[in-house]
Amino acid sequence: MRTVLVTGPGGAGRTTVAAATAVGAAREGARTLLLTTDRGASPVGVLDGDGTTVPGLRAHRIDTQATFRADAREVQSRLGALLDLLGADPLDPEELTELPGADSQALLRALRESAEESAGWDVVVVDLPATQAALAALALPEQLRRYLRRLVPVQRQAARALRPVLAQLAGVPMPAQWAYEAAERADRDLAAAQAVIEDAGTTVRLVVEPGRAAADAVRTARTGLALFGHRLEAVVANRLLPEGSPDPWLAELSGAQRKELAALRAELAGTGTAVHELPHLGREPHGADDLTALAAVPPGPSERPAGADGRAADPWSVSDQLGDEGRFRWRLPLPGATREGLALVRRGDELVVDAAGFRRILPLPSALRRCTVDGAGLRDGALEVRFAPDPALWPR
Repeated sequence: MRTVLVTGPGGAGRTTVAAATAVGAAREGARTLLLTTDRGASPVGVLDGDGTTVPGLRAHRIDTQATFRADAREVQSRLGALLDLLGADPLDPEELTELPGADSQALLRALRESAEESAGWDVVVVDLPATQAALAALALPEQLRRYLRRLVPVQRQAARALRPVLAQLAGVPMPAQWAYEAAERADRDLAAAQAVIEDAGTTVRLVVEPGRAAADAVRTARTGLALFGHRLEAVVANRLLPEGSPDPWLAELSGAQRKELAALRAELAGTGTAVHELPHLGREPHGADDLTALAAVPPGPSERPAGADGRAADPWSVSDQLGDEGRFRWRLPLPGATREGLALVRRGDELVVDAAGFRRILPLPSALRRCTVDGAGLRDGALEVRFAPDPALWPR
């Protein structure tokens, strides 16, 4: 299955490009699902129904509030015995209003469900929020699973000693027991969503409207996407004005767009990231015919190296320089990163990397856990960290 994640700066036309990409895939014969988190009135008619106007395409608007209420009801039903013990009344469905972060959870559930074997999709196109929010949502499964690994084992060890005593006194399952079981279920769901995000068939399309801010938006997005291991398949230059207009003002705007587009192509040359051009229709696109007229390039093969589990290969690499330099070199591609926006901290067996306002905590490979950080630098669009073997931990 191919999953195409569509994001970009606010107002660049992400929803339109996502819908046009889905229509293009369906017209190529792929069974296609379009997912959107857009809550406003869609400019694209295909999102207003079930997508039957295009054979093979189904459009689904993610209902954050309904997902939150369903999850809350499920949690309350599982905690029924504990709520009774505490004398607490469960919340009525009418009282439930979505909390911050509910939209990300709803998105992850939709991603997980779209990848189930019974779903049967060939292509899933996801209309994500703006770049910063999109990367935060996509990073959630990895982050939350890390928190669970850190917190749950301590609770479980305490539960082993105290469970029999509390069970006799209270007559209900010990809180640590149901908490661990809930954490285990949460971890399974998060792992399934993470598997979709990290799958070799999952790529990103970045939508920009060529202009002064587009270059900075692309540069920042490339850094964030690389830090989290996402492959930027294409940059979509949206709403391009026609060349050769007799109107001097439109001709000037078109010329400025073309200049920015040429600079964008030059920056992405040789990176494996394509640049797609979508025209300005002179109006807001509406319906399948307009989407087809945009001629969005449908997703092709992902061309990403994959492991035995189907996940994309890690973007970072470790080179053994022990013979020449007496150290290892750990390399993480970070295109667009600058030294001013880069920070690096070693914390136990993990490396905390901050780049362009994004943060990721990376587990170190086993060999580097027995080393000390010997220096770091940003070279040719990649972060290189040098590790020297720790004599106290390294075998002689």
